Amino acid sequence: MTTSAAMVRILIKGGKVVNDDCTQEADVYIENGVIQLVGKELMIPGGAKVVDASGKLVMPGGIDTSVHLEETFMNATTADDFYSGTKAALAGGTTMVIAHVLPDKNESLLEAYEQCRSSADGKSCCDYSLHVGVTWWGPKVRAEMEKLVREEGVNSFQMFMAYKDVFMLRDNELFQALQHCKDIGAIARVHAENGELVAEGAKEALELGITGPEGIEISRPEELEAEATHRAITVANRARCPIYLVNVSSMAAGDVVATAKMQGRVVHGETTTAHAVLNGAPYYHQDWSYAAGHVTLPPLRLEPSTPNYLMSLLGNDTLNVVGSDHRPFTTKQKAMGKDDFTKIPHGVPGIQDRMSVIWEKGVIGGKLDENRFVAVTSSNAAKIYNLYPRKGRIIPGADADVVVWDPEGSKVISVENQVQGGDLNLYEGLRCHGVPLVTISRGRLVYENGMFTCAEGSGKFCPLRTFPDYLYKKMVQREKCQAAKRVEREPYTGDVVAVANAGKRDAATSDLDTPTRPCTRHGGVRDLQESSFSLSGAQIDDKIPKRSSARILAPPGGRSSGIW
Repeated sequence: MTTSAAMVRILIKGGKVVNDDCTQEADVYIENGVIQLVGKELMIPGGAKVVDASGKLVMPGGIDTSVHLEETFMNATTADDFYSGTKAALAGGTTMVIAHVLPDKNESLLEAYEQCRSSADGKSCCDYSLHVGVTWWGPKVRAEMEKLVREEGVNSFQMFMAYKDVFMLRDNELFQALQHCKDIGAIARVHAENGELVAEGAKEALELGITGPEGIEISRPEELEAEATHRAITVANRARCPIYLVNVSSMAAGDVVATAKMQGRVVHGETTTAHAVLNGAPYYHQDWSYAAGHVTLPPLRLEPSTPNYLMSLLGNDTLNVVGSDHRPFTTKQKAMGKDDFTKIPHGVPGIQDRMSVIWEKGVIGGKLDENRFVAVTSSNAAKIYNLYPRKGRIIPGADADVVVWDPEGSKVISVENQVQGGDLNLYEGLRCHGVPLVTISRGRLVYENGMFTCAEGSGKFCPLRTFPDYLYKKMVQREKCQAAKRVEREPYTGDVVAVANAGKRDAATSDLDTPTRPCTRHGGVRDLQESSFSLSGAQIDDKIPKRSSARILAPPGGRSSGIW
């Protein structure tokens, strides 16, 4: 922050201050990049710029927890770098982003992180932090995760159960990664889809001649997300690690998260703007480029009621955060998959529209109130990533990341006037009631009534602390009361049976060494020459009393209802 910027004084006067737990009429005084006073009839020094917020809401700036900027993925580089992407965020009322670093398989996590930082530091217009992807597993990854946490200010890592042969971790690797996250106090983000069955589904679809964008929806049904979500929660529970599920896209997966929370599991969920607002009908549109423009993972769901259901889960705290998962590609880039849907780069834009679209569909739609809106777009993210109350709240001492919101204002979303990259907007023509008028970042007025006054590189990297209470406090308490304990007892002093065939394999085999089924030399067909059955004379079972025949009404496995 420059000296002149540090001395900026701003008074936001006449508005309603909205936090995640309350709304109050109050003025907000900002100086030196920090909120100094919140209240009525404030005594402030002269020379302050006055922002009239009469009839408006004064809210914490949004925190977008999932953006992909200046990232190369599936042979395509995103249409936004850290300058254009964070500029678009500010235009939409978001004042902090957390971007992804996704190393290639066998690439150093530390080197990928340093490369991203070197580019982002000189371009970002707002504060930012980084998630690092654990895209492979080994001793080097374990060591670099710890170094990133201890020395570089990273506190979150993302694991993938999808993207077979690219990013996917096997269950045992996921278990070890989650254990390590718990040991170092990091946030374990997991993208849950059954990668093995997704690969099989894609192969089957292509064999049937399905090559268009609808193949994404056909090959990745929601049951594969629900199964992986349940498995991820189970693995995390065994690892005693809090889990943060990303891109929750279906009703089935949402129900799994809800059930796990009711069972006391430490689970948090994040959905995206697109999943909470749109369904998968565009995949079947006649215009290939329009259909391909909606390709993201997990896919948008075909069931029309899914977005309404996910918005309800945001409203009742089953899902905690909504991010944009901003990863914009142009139609020309998407066209790399014109003959094979598996080659369409996955990703949709949304960093600029997230706040207004969620207000329109959530608040105006009756699923959220203004306080819950602040929670899912800002405060909960601040709590989970250990930024609260420095960010995500309007109180004295907090960072001056503030947005003045006009609940009565409106705008029509269009690709023609967007700041974010890409040549398609998912919400084209949507009229949003609720728009940001003024955005203040680090105590500087950077956006006002459509005009930018932000400088490239004026944002700063925010190092994040580990062991956030919002995730780990409950887990620590659970470990205290549920820790496995040995039973103290007197040693057994009685007789012990002698083991026959000592030195040979024990009769009781472990689960890891299950005996195979006996096999005959005739490939499973009974060898009558070795049978005790005789064609004449006495039989071996002659002395066994005969049973009268009985009709089986309920055979094992249940009565068949088929044609058999």
